[in-house]
Amino acid sequence: MDNLQYYIDRELAFLDTEKLKRLHPLRQLFWECTLNCNLSCLHCGSDCKKESRTNEMPLADFLPVLDMIKLNQPNQPTMVNTVGGEPLVRSDILECGRAITDKGFFWGTVTNGYLLDASLMKELMKSGLRSISIDIDGTKEEHNWLRNNANSFDRAYNALVCIKNTPRLVWDVITCVNKRNFNSLNDIKELLIDAGVKRWRCFTITPMGRARDNEEMILSDEEFNILMDFIVKTREEGKIILSYGCEGYLGQYEGKVRDYYYSCRAGLTVASILNDGGISGCLSIRNDYKQGNIYTDNFWDVWNNRFNLYRNREWMRTGQCESCDVFKYCQGNGMHLRDEKGELMLCHYSKLQQS
Repeated sequence: MDNLQYYIDRELAFLDTEKLKRLHPLRQLFWECTLNCNLSCLHCGSDCKKESRTNEMPLADFLPVLDMIKLNQPNQPTMVNTVGGEPLVRSDILECGRAITDKGFFWGTVTNGYLLDASLMKELMKSGLRSISIDIDGTKEEHNWLRNNANSFDRAYNALVCIKNTPRLVWDVITCVNKRNFNSLNDIKELLIDAGVKRWRCFTITPMGRARDNEEMILSDEEFNILMDFIVKTREEGKIILSYGCEGYLGQYEGKVRDYYYSCRAGLTVASILNDGGISGCLSIRNDYKQGNIYTDNFWDVWNNRFNLYRNREWMRTGQCESCDVFKYCQGNGMHLRDEKGELMLCHYSKLQQS
């Protein structure tokens, strides 16, 4: 019966994805509000720097995009996530949050926690913040190594306490699993449970950006399989709600390590505005799959009519995907795992099959 349910759920997920391709309701918009960052993380896949030479997009340039969305889908709730870089280094981040909220959108953000204290948390909530994710990437030594800063763990943990003590806030913890913290997963789990964390997401690192040539960042096939089993076991324990990140078709682990079956929602329900105005699918996509630019194009026209690369994945049916028996459900994996030539950099399903 379990296998039958798996196949039924997988097929239903496929049909839902096909429906989203046709309707593409915009449910999440990521705004790369800054490329500045106060850390220099070893795994960073974006273009952020401690002192970016790129000016931040003025709030006044971004708000017309929200007006356009509201006009064209007034009854569709949309979450606007301010991301970076590190969003909290932006000097007018509170003004940005208030403006997003005043436009009738839900406001969320992702932070490394370095600048977040009780005073700033209070001001963020006054500005309308409703959702926040914070990075805790291991025990103290492991976290500080990955974040490349000796004070990073203490600052992030203090921020976590501030978040936990804030009512009416949806939040979770994100951990990027790598070879350094892989053997400490149980310790990280206990640390988070003791800290009062209810929701935890684990991601694995893509070989791009600063992680491209760092062998310590990428799990082996065997380690990846062990991670999946760890997530299944942790979910069964029920002490903390752990899930694997949104990437990668996971075969028989589908429905066991996440609350949903995989499909890449970039360009289906998720869009992003890059710091330079580029219109893309999600901010994990660092290669040039932009479909337009808010400074030269109508955002809503781009969203409706120019995302064919995202909504018709047949162009991905090449290389190892050409004869794959699960292409129907995986559809070539996430867009962020395609390089500038369109070639797949990493296949989660293969890692599971080859262990």
